[in-house]
Amino acid sequence: MHFKAICFDLDGTLLDSLADLAKCTNKILLERGFPEHPVEAFRYFAGDGAKMMLTRALPEEAREKSIIEECKQDFEAAYRKCYDELTHPYKDIPELLDELTYRQQKLAVLSNKPHEFTILTVKHLLPNCKFEIVLGQREGVSPKPDPEGMLEICYQLGLPANTFLYLGDTATDMKTAVAAGCFPVGVLWGFRTEEELLDNGARATVNMPLDVIDLLNENFQM
Repeated sequence: MHFKAICFDLDGTLLDSLADLAKCTNKILLERGFPEHPVEAFRYFAGDGAKMMLTRALPEEAREKSIIEECKQDFEAAYRKCYDELTHPYKDIPELLDELTYRQQKLAVLSNKPHEFTILTVKHLLPNCKFEIVLGQREGVSPKPDPEGMLEICYQLGLPANTFLYLGDTATDMKTAVAAGCFPVGVLWGFRTEEELLDNGARATVNMPLDVIDLLNENFQM
């Protein structure tokens, strides 16, 4: 298969955002008298949207609908002020995006981060890359692992799903790619383990961003 497009997850794939996610979430928790968590815990809290991240971070006895919603609103207000304090592209990501653009690959982003913040972070932290489409979590659209967002990208770009590589760092990403009919590639520099990625449908894994080029070269020659 000659792939024509690549869709990326955002947090844990393009951007190392763990520290800012932890900082903002812990701020909300402490303000409400709940215990905070070490940064590493957010490798498993993040990945399924802000609401689920906060649900996981809250003590079980506090996971009431009203509290979760209030924390989510507080988090979004706080995150607007700190989303780029510690967040940065992973090493070699800009070089990878430049090379893919040179090869005329169509590039897209699909994230469970709220749409506003997905657009904001991509524009500010990856300003030199021309993505054809960038989608975050939106009202009325099912979040990943539902394939709805990925299929929307396929439709808008006029390409069948099986011409996409889908790069992500969590089980949610691999399930999304499988459900949509894309080729799932697990990235090992992100938030989760290789075992999780392979167990949830990854057909290949890459250790470093520029390994994606090798994967494309190998596939093109098959």
